[in-house]
Amino acid sequence: MHLAYPAVLAVLLFCTGLYGVLARRNAVLVLLSVELMLNAVNLNLVAFDVWLRDTLHAGQALTLFTIAIAAAEIGIGLAIVLLVYRNRGSSDIDRLRDLAERADAGDGDPQPDTTAEAAA
Repeated sequence: MHLAYPAVLAVLLFCTGLYGVLARRNAVLVLLSVELMLNAVNLNLVAFDVWLRDTLHAGQALTLFTIAIAAAEIGIGLAIVLLVYRNRGSSDIDRLRDLAERADAGDGDPQPDTTAEAAA
């Protein structure tokens, strides 16, 4: 088996995933792009395992661990996205910046949130 074919496919998958992470605003699409990047890594692990003819099949074992970690990551990530969507009404990543803590004015007393008071 030629190593170039799966390597080129892995590069295309990884670049597609990287573009999705950098260009998308929807959190679900960003999670899918991260999964594409992980699948590109898995493809490289298996391809190099077959190419090197490893008797322990370490690349395939690492691929199984990566798939298990990716499944846990996507489960937790989707739970967070669904919770944010339920509370905010949107899964737009740019709107998630509102969740960041605000810097105090320096006197140690927290400032009241005027947007929450205006909405009430």
